Amino acid sequence: MSDLFLGAPQQEHHEAPPPSRRSRRDDKAIKARRRKTRRRRSASVLVLALALVGGMAFVVWSIFGGLFSGGGGGDDSVSDFPGPGSGEVQVTVASGDTGGAIGATLEEAGVVATAKAFTDAYAANPAATGIQPGAYTLLMEMKASDAVNALLDAENRVSNRVTIPEGYTADQIYQRLYEITTIPVEDFEAAAADPAAIGLPAEAGGNVEGWLFPATYDVEPGSTAASVLSQMVARTVSILTDRGVAQDQWETVLNKASIVEREGKLDEDRAKIARAIQNRLDIEMALQIDAINAYGLGIPGTQLTTADTRDAQPPYNPYNSYKIPGLPPTPIANPGEVSIDAVLNPADGPWLFWVTVNLDTGETKFSETFAEHQTYVDELRAWQRENQ
Repeated sequence: MSDLFLGAPQQEHHEAPPPSRRSRRDDKAIKARRRKTRRRRSASVLVLALALVGGMAFVVWSIFGGLFSGGGGGDDSVSDFPGPGSGEVQVTVASGDTGGAIGATLEEAGVVATAKAFTDAYAANPAATGIQPGAYTLLMEMKASDAVNALLDAENRVSNRVTIPEGYTADQIYQRLYEITTIPVEDFEAAAADPAAIGLPAEAGGNVEGWLFPATYDVEPGSTAASVLSQMVARTVSILTDRGVAQDQWETVLNKASIVEREGKLDEDRAKIARAIQNRLDIEMALQIDAINAYGLGIPGTQLTTADTRDAQPPYNPYNSYKIPGLPPTPIANPGEVSIDAVLNPADGPWLFWVTVNLDTGETKFSETFAEHQTYVDELRAWQRENQ
């Protein structure tokens, strides 16, 4: 009965008991281990990726790094600037410098990226051995092959170019050099007073007159007075040597040639003047040349007076060619090649006298006798009257 009132018996439901604290701790530990494992896997993948990227970067840098940096590489690679360069810098190539020495100079100056790049370009250019000593103005950061070509271009050389005319005296040459190079005249005088410093041969007797060859010279920055005069003396020695002049005749040849240089107006007359001078010497006739007297007095020939040529009594001016027979004590100017050649190969003829009858054209007439000479002197005087 009781079932009727109480209803059918219900199925019994049992809820799971709440997890214990230990069970909850175990679940958390499992989850933590799983997260840690995932992090380790991610880190491993990242490390592997970074290693691959780093390796690739190293390979790229090894092959192409020099192109980007322009810096020095290892022994097996040459780093070079792409050029053409910019800015400006002055470098000096010393006498005797090898390609390697030049490359080191250029690398230090910032002209080329490495000395090796330059030496490779130097070796590849057959003309490179023709690079001359001197100072050059170059661009910064040049391609090495361009730097080689720039050094072969004379336009890039820095120098003071000075031309010494034929017939100048040493004092005139010093002044000319000073005007172009700004090296003081006193420095040239001091250098000339030290024959050994300028390579002056013993035959000159310590006097540089006649030995400073007239030509065009490039005076490099930093040159000294002694180095400049040395070039000129060496040129004179070379000229005499090339012509086979015996060394004991060097001074005599220059002495005669200096007179020819000052007396000759036209090149075609110089060999005839040389012959007339030799003819006078052969008969022990006084040379009687105004240019010699004027040199001894330190004045231009145009200022010479009759009194200057006729010393009343000894001691005479040692350069008085009217009183003292023979050649003057030293050359009176620095002769050029034409005058030197005239002395070595004088024309054939009996002349003893010559006079320039037209100072504009340089026309000169020669004669064997004094009487004929006087007619030509009268011709000169007439020209002077008409052209004053």
